[in-house]
Amino acid sequence: MQVTTIGLDIAKNVFQVHGVDAHETVVIRKALRRNQMIAFFGALPSCLIGMEACATAHYWARELTKLGHEVRLMPAKDVKAYLKRNKNDAADAAAICEAVRRPTMRFVPIKTAEQQGRLMQHRTRDLLMRQRTQLINALRAHLAELGIVAAQGNNGVAELLAIVADERDARLPIDARASVIVLAAQLEALQSTIGSLDKRIKMQHRANDASMRLETIPGIGIIGATAIAATVTDATMFRSGRDFAAWIGLVPRQKSTGGKQKLGPICKQGDPYLRRILVVGAHAVLQRAMHNPDKYPWLTQLLARRPFKVVAVALANKMARIAWALLAHGGTYRAPELAAAA
Repeated sequence: MQVTTIGLDIAKNVFQVHGVDAHETVVIRKALRRNQMIAFFGALPSCLIGMEACATAHYWARELTKLGHEVRLMPAKDVKAYLKRNKNDAADAAAICEAVRRPTMRFVPIKTAEQQGRLMQHRTRDLLMRQRTQLINALRAHLAELGIVAAQGNNGVAELLAIVADERDARLPIDARASVIVLAAQLEALQSTIGSLDKRIKMQHRANDASMRLETIPGIGIIGATAIAATVTDATMFRSGRDFAAWIGLVPRQKSTGGKQKLGPICKQGDPYLRRILVVGAHAVLQRAMHNPDKYPWLTQLLARRPFKVVAVALANKMARIAWALLAHGGTYRAPELAAAA
């Protein structure tokens, strides 16, 4: 019988295939090595292939699409409901095969290699930023053991680096100086690498019309605009800005039953990188609102009733909905008073 639907459980080296025909009879149940994948699927007639949206899924989706198959990626948490009893590769593949045919299943758009490359720059920069923070914390801690303390911020770090580089400073023993010099050298190398990545991201920003329009939203800078534009290439896959904000995880977690609405903290689903960028940007807008309350009446009134971080999340939700509107319908952001005057 001709196979019509395949559930493919991908891994590093061993891939599990579960295929059914038009009568939903299992006709394929086997494991494949990585070097057997292309030859196996190249010999099959065109069919529907379902996979979980996990590591290397977008690569295999592109390769199998080239062979003429229809590939659909699904969130792993949505496939979990179709898993029967114990978990293993064969059971996972069967669950994927069942889930991909459900009419209510949500699918993940397949990313291009160029889109993944742009996102890799953001992920690499984020990793280097965390490593820079670790180095600064280690440098401060080691020098504090010797009674050398500096103020917070970049100026304090520059002061500590100057102390490390000054060989005439007798406060640092020889062995201690030899250790912290290594940290200082790594910190300077990270600063240079992060700067080069920032330049590439700025070049992407200037060449992308969607990113330029997103930057007009208060609280969304170049990093946030390029990250959103690279992650969401087609905003119409979301029905509304609320769906986009929910996808990022900026909506309350619901525990409602019996007609009683019970809302908890934010669900934290979706992309944590975008969520963090929006919340940090919202913090910056709130700081300006606290110094200029007349320019931000909505935020001023909200800050009077709710805690600072709750208002920041609410503002991040609003920023996400505005970003969706610009991506889906075009245009640039206009301040409320300017929109009213028009």
